[in-house]
Amino acid sequence: MNRLPLSRTGKQAIDVAAAAAVEAGAILMDHFREETRVRFKSRANIVTDVDLRADRRLKSVISAEFPDHSFISEETEPLQGDSSYTWILDPLDGTNNYSFGIPFFCTVIALTRGEEVLAGVVYDPLRDELFAAERDRGTMLNGVPVSVSKKTSVQDSLAGFDLGYVEEQGGKLLGFIHRLWPGFYACRIMGSAALGMAYVACGRIDLYVHAVLYPWELACGRVLVEEAGGKATDWSGRPVGTRNSSIIVSNSSVHAEFMQTLQRLMSA
Repeated sequence: MNRLPLSRTGKQAIDVAAAAAVEAGAILMDHFREETRVRFKSRANIVTDVDLRADRRLKSVISAEFPDHSFISEETEPLQGDSSYTWILDPLDGTNNYSFGIPFFCTVIALTRGEEVLAGVVYDPLRDELFAAERDRGTMLNGVPVSVSKKTSVQDSLAGFDLGYVEEQGGKLLGFIHRLWPGFYACRIMGSAALGMAYVACGRIDLYVHAVLYPWELACGRVLVEEAGGKATDWSGRPVGTRNSSIIVSNSSVHAEFMQTLQRLMSA
């Protein structure tokens, strides 16, 4: 039974999300490597005028089909609807990459009901790659099922990290990476948490770790990884919800070993 709501015109929620993400992605592409207006929310945490244009497009497309739903977005104030469903949006994840002309960024959408994440979409407009997952229906990349990697050890794993905007937590993660090295195959600083977790979901990287993520990254990344057969927890091993949290995503084997290593190093 499909637990996702049908839209006003009878469309599937995941299809509405995909269409909205593609339209927002087109806006990002239209202005990529153009000069944009930048406002600093905190050190290295910025919002551009393109973020806001893409945010408006996402809400316009989704609210036309689900006029009573609520919205939470990284860039604007929450909008409260009359429904129990909430859309969590990040029109541009990887804003620093985007503003510096680095071709690694995406649009992120998740549909939730309470703390339950029902569906998620990550769209990379540069590569025209759409990652989509529905709870209990698997994860797709451009309509083809994908799964997490089959690596069995952290030592053999390609790991993705991001330091985020909370300096103390980012410094803690950086110190942990230094202490762990060379305990994994290689590492990458991704610059987009949502794409980092999408890459875990499709097996391109084996592990992704972040010290503090926000709802617009957490909700979608979690459902993509879990529906691809992986595991997502915070640094204490607890399930992640839709609120600010640390995160570790991987397959079950690598996740378990990494958790043991993390706990050992943090208690040392």
